[in-house]
Amino acid sequence: MKPITPVVPGFNLEVTTYAKDQPEYNPLPSHKQPDGTVTTRWHLTWKERLLVAVGGSIWLQVLTFNRPLQPVKLTAECPIMGHTGHDEEL
Repeated sequence: MKPITPVVPGFNLEVTTYAKDQPEYNPLPSHKQPDGTVTTRWHLTWKERLLVAVGGSIWLQVLTFNRPLQPVKLTAECPIMGHTGHDEEL
């Protein structure tokens, strides 16, 4: 699984890249809204798609560094109403 950009295809949204200067982490392209909501988009390999289709599970690990956990949301639907979230990359 790898993060991809544009975060929402078809929209010219500003991209914020987290960890771009932190070699111990992979850069994470995202769109950050004024209210603090950060949206990322991920591309699954064919193997990962098959594993999800057969097993029905996705795991999320959050590195909190022993600080309070922030709310998270996983979805298979594009967060922009009326947009499919599909593009030619997939």
